[in-house]
Amino acid sequence: MNQEQFKNTVFVHKDKLFRFAKRILVDEDEAFDAVQNVMMRLWQGKDKLYQYKNLEAFCMQSVKNEALNRIKRDKVRTDFAEHHQIISTTENAVGNTKEIILEMINSLPEKQRLVMHLRDVEDYDIEEIGEVLEMGESAVRVNLMRARQKVKEQLTKLFDYESSRIYSNKK
Repeated sequence: MNQEQFKNTVFVHKDKLFRFAKRILVDEDEAFDAVQNVMMRLWQGKDKLYQYKNLEAFCMQSVKNEALNRIKRDKVRTDFAEHHQIISTTENAVGNTKEIILEMINSLPEKQRLVMHLRDVEDYDIEEIGEVLEMGESAVRVNLMRARQKVKEQLTKLFDYESSRIYSNKK
């Protein structure tokens, strides 16, 4: 595989890989470094890439593995938990709904968060998500359902609380 072929088959996925890495690692610099490392390794093994049936899924899987290794090695997860708590419902205005939803998604367990990101943000189908995350299709569906259900429950509680606060202020 030459440079032009690599650019057309692997490098075209760099933005999607970055978004996925950022979803896992949260920190943009860490995500950029993770994708860069994966791209370098893919370039070094460029002559073996033809053996993969779905190169995009392989790239996504490689980024996932790199990101998870970084979490284990650098304890990024503890920094995330300290700096990105769920916004207190009493401090939020309804205008911050997008940020609130993102915080709720970020607070989900890892598998649910990744499945929800790949399905609802990256628009992957269930089979592709299963390949990327090395999960069965039924496990993907269950994690997606649970993630959506948790976010829905949290949003319902938030909006019910806000409604009752607004209603009580009108009296």
